[in-house]
Amino acid sequence: MYDSILISVKKLLGISEEYNYFNPDLIIDINSVLMILYQMGVGSKTPFHIEDDSETWQDFFGEDVVDINAVKTYVALKVKLMFDPPAASAHMQAIQETIKELEWRLYSAESSDNFDPDKIEDIYADMADDHAVSRKRRVVKWNIEL
Repeated sequence: MYDSILISVKKLLGISEEYNYFNPDLIIDINSVLMILYQMGVGSKTPFHIEDDSETWQDFFGEDVVDINAVKTYVALKVKLMFDPPAASAHMQAIQETIKELEWRLYSAESSDNFDPDKIEDIYADMADDHAVSRKRRVVKWNIEL
């Protein structure tokens, strides 16, 4: 659960843990995203950066864990857009929409006094419902325009 930040991002990007050629580039991009999270109030209460694969998610979060998997996904997607953006515009748009939603949910979770970590599954269920409703609206709109 609290593994190396650099290694976990590399895994999510499909880069082997042993392949170190891109580490300096990835570290710069990861640090940029960690700064964004700090400004959102997620994670460390002081600015945090990594220098190598020794810094862990535990170091970043301390005791204040919002949703570690959402943060890992957010960091990996933001780094992917900086480091290796997709060529297909549909893929790019899907990543950008996921990032926007994760930003909103992480910011909302951090800024809410009533946030209950046990309700994370409810939030993800709502996300799935929102996606289904949005898809249904597109289908209905498409049928009407025909």
